[in-house]
Amino acid sequence: MESSGELVAFPLLTTPIESNYRACTIPYRFPSDNPKKPTPTELSWIDLFLNSVPSFRKRAESDETVPDAHIKAEKFAQRYTELLEDFKKDPESHGGPPDCILLCRLREQVLRELGFRDIFKKVKDEENEKAISLFGDVVRLNDAIDDGAKSVENLIRGIFAGNIFDLGSAELAELFSKDGISFLASCQNLVPRPWVIDDLDAFTLKWSRKSWKTASSIRNVVLAANDLPSINDVTYPELVEIISKLKDANGQLAGVDASNLLIANSGSDLPVIDLTSISQELAYLASDADLVILEGMGRGIETNLYAQFKCDSLKIGMVKHAEVAQFLGGRLYDCVFKFNEVLS
Repeated sequence: MESSGELVAFPLLTTPIESNYRACTIPYRFPSDNPKKPTPTELSWIDLFLNSVPSFRKRAESDETVPDAHIKAEKFAQRYTELLEDFKKDPESHGGPPDCILLCRLREQVLRELGFRDIFKKVKDEENEKAISLFGDVVRLNDAIDDGAKSVENLIRGIFAGNIFDLGSAELAELFSKDGISFLASCQNLVPRPWVIDDLDAFTLKWSRKSWKTASSIRNVVLAANDLPSINDVTYPELVEIISKLKDANGQLAGVDASNLLIANSGSDLPVIDLTSISQELAYLASDADLVILEGMGRGIETNLYAQFKCDSLKIGMVKHAEVAQFLGGRLYDCVFKFNEVLS
């Protein structure tokens, strides 16, 4: 489904949404703070985005789809740096005060105004092909685990290993450009449990009872992906193509009937997500879901860690910014697995 029309609120958010939901986990400022003076938290996050400018400029320079990419990449770096420095002088400039959504949005805006549509396209395509080639073996290895609880934990470790591939993190972008990031090594090198937020045991127990439609024979699963490119996040058209490549001649996915696997356009164009602004298609498809999963640091931690839903929910992500680790009281590259059960 293509994203179209007005964006709407996610129907499973706890109501009233105005008093129960805010798409920013870490408070950058409080009402008592001076509106004209940046807070220490704002300054640390502005610096985090400043530190990512060189890696974004480098990606933009190598975008062969954009004429004079080298010149335009330099313009991007200058413009976005100026915006960030403006916030340091006046937090209320450029639609501020800043939060992670505004800082991401302005970065995308500057890139798009200069003609850059998808500066990570090449590396995404390469990594998607690697992931597709690994898929069969990863599934077979998991199917070979007899212990149900260990099988679920192995699946979750795989999510974290995939989640570390994040070129929005300056440190990981540098690591990736040097050595690449191995999926299997990432699985083995996760920080030991207990993680900074670790509800895996409670989730595994409920999983064993086959409590959700998504884990039973009905198995309706909706995968939602971005409308437009942002960093190296998968987009809706890319996800449609990936799933089609993974299906066999009978339309099965690793031997499982995939007819009830639906792919939706989330309506988002950022590496974070504001659940008051999603596509009507996703709202319709998800309206009767009994389990919501938000995956990735931007969506699962930085914007929706404390989001409350009318159904059970999972927030999964790896901590890839020191500022997030400090806020949570954990380690860099620690894991968040937050399970909220709604008792009827």
